[in-house]
Amino acid sequence: MCIRDRANVSQMPFVHHHVAAMPDVHAGIGATVGSVIPTRGAIIPAAVGVDIGCGMNAIRTSLNANDLPESLRQLRNGIEKAIPVGFNMHDHDPVKRSTITPLARGLDAILDRHPGIGKMQKQRPYDVWIRQLASLGGGNHFIELCLDEEDRVWVMLHSGSRGIGNKIGQYFIEKAKEVIAKADVELPDRDLAYLTEGTGLFDDYWHALTWAREYAARNRQEMLDIVLEALARHLPPFELDEAAINCHHNYAAREVHDGTEIYVTRKGAIRAGAGELGIIPGSMGARSYIVRGKGNEKSFCSCAHGAGRRMSRTAARKQFTRDDLVTQTEGVECRKDTGVIDEIPGAYKDIDQVMDNQVDLVETVHTLKQVLCVKG
Repeated sequence: MCIRDRANVSQMPFVHHHVAAMPDVHAGIGATVGSVIPTRGAIIPAAVGVDIGCGMNAIRTSLNANDLPESLRQLRNGIEKAIPVGFNMHDHDPVKRSTITPLARGLDAILDRHPGIGKMQKQRPYDVWIRQLASLGGGNHFIELCLDEEDRVWVMLHSGSRGIGNKIGQYFIEKAKEVIAKADVELPDRDLAYLTEGTGLFDDYWHALTWAREYAARNRQEMLDIVLEALARHLPPFELDEAAINCHHNYAAREVHDGTEIYVTRKGAIRAGAGELGIIPGSMGARSYIVRGKGNEKSFCSCAHGAGRRMSRTAARKQFTRDDLVTQTEGVECRKDTGVIDEIPGAYKDIDQVMDNQVDLVETVHTLKQVLCVKG
């Protein structure tokens, strides 16, 4: 399935040179997760996906393993109480409205031109997107405390543009399909419907895409601040190492490669330009990595975004039990109930193998081991 999907994408006439597959590649909609798709003059909205701007944040603290209590349950409960997970959202505005005015204006401009995005939500878009700011979401989104090779404590989290990003993605995927249908263009897969540069719809999508990416980054930063406040209430005083590492892995960007300006869609891949820091997480029972990119042009300066699933959520729920989950997450303070069996480490690829398969793309800077995990 993954090979066929990549072959289908590579047939699109606007693809620049080749499609790159990362070592964590697995099945997705329209394009495989773990694909890097360079294009000229067009973008495939389904290849970007609906969790626009999804990505990672990580920051190292001055704390070490000895500063952590023997039981991390209270700390996990504190984080879960402060940050809504799953479909939940804050019951009030989580930040001062004055600080989100630029984001609000940006969304207003999108909704003015495309009110259909707002109509896709049962509640008013503003009520949803502002209350979902600083919330985790579900699926494979998480918040973790990790220890590095020096037993230093890191905070790491994974989330995206939440419900509003999802609606923006769905809306423009359908618009692209409408455009292709009217033009009577044959595609190898209807999920490869595209928008052409120079059209109003393309410009609107690019604007919305950029907004959702900014919102996702803001969402992660707000959550990171809340987690650090929770740590401060339970742990000794600490300092932070410089700025947080931030990387997206579902997005499109304008970049120059081999002297040509192109659009690069990374669907489940992160940018790994020369010297750029990135985050590659494993499952909640395995290691994660802080990496430095090598700027490999064969991958369009990209690398894997994580371990990648080796089985579907349905298959994982059928194969594994709660006892398996308890065994595979031993030593990690996390949920160990049947509600997260589909996120069991055994459902993911071996992160160490993924890292071995991309030594030409990145070098390891830090190796992290999870000790606490909050799941969506």
